[in-house]
Amino acid sequence: MNRFDGRVALVTGASRGIGLAVAQRLADEGARVVLTGRRAETLDEAVAAIGPDRAVGVAGKVDDPEHRAAAVATAVDRFGRLDHLVNNAGINPVYGPLLDIERAAVDKILAVNVVAALEWTRDAVAAGLGAHEGASVVCTGSAAGLTSSPGIALYGVSKAALLNLTAQLAVELAPRVRVNAVAPAVVRTQLARRLYEDDETAVAARYPLGRIGEPEDVAGPVAFLLSGDAAWVTGQTLVLDGGVSVRPWGEG
Repeated sequence: MNRFDGRVALVTGASRGIGLAVAQRLADEGARVVLTGRRAETLDEAVAAIGPDRAVGVAGKVDDPEHRAAAVATAVDRFGRLDHLVNNAGINPVYGPLLDIERAAVDKILAVNVVAALEWTRDAVAAGLGAHEGASVVCTGSAAGLTSSPGIALYGVSKAALLNLTAQLAVELAPRVRVNAVAPAVVRTQLARRLYEDDETAVAARYPLGRIGEPEDVAGPVAFLLSGDAAWVTGQTLVLDGGVSVRPWGEG
């Protein structure tokens, strides 16, 4: 398929994991992609893997206004337009009960996982997102934002806020820009490794599909939501969890 021929996408947090898989999928379907990430070396490797003719990287912190402006400007200056934004970057630097988390960590998690997504969307729209038909945004939420999430509770709170932000933006930016989200369960990424690395077999057994997710399991649905195949879909959260949320209560 070439659903993204002539389209330009910006994917935050795309040097590895889900973000890289999304960027690769979009490029494979014809898009030119701007990738962001904190570490220039890792980002350069991601761009090389996709192909420098299809991708360019801009290194920086997702909650840094100057980095955000530079990445958006790169999309427009290098490729001439901006059609799609994937608010994928997220952090979870703490593990444990909510009441034990220091205020500085609370502020940082919310700044990166929620506020930054709003600011990236604001800047993308100001730079022309929505000027061309078919513009869309996808936010990478989490199944942790749909229920209680012991150990990663504040991360869950931030993702719940992101999913509501998605709904709010969908209404405010319609009809020019569609805004949707995905909510993956445990996916094999650096961010989630603490949730499965001690006993992946036991974790996988909880899922009706018998395994944890892979980044490519998220990339396909994100590409769908960004594409014209989802032209009448906005404000929605697509849950990607291997069926665990519909497992009978008490099992697993």
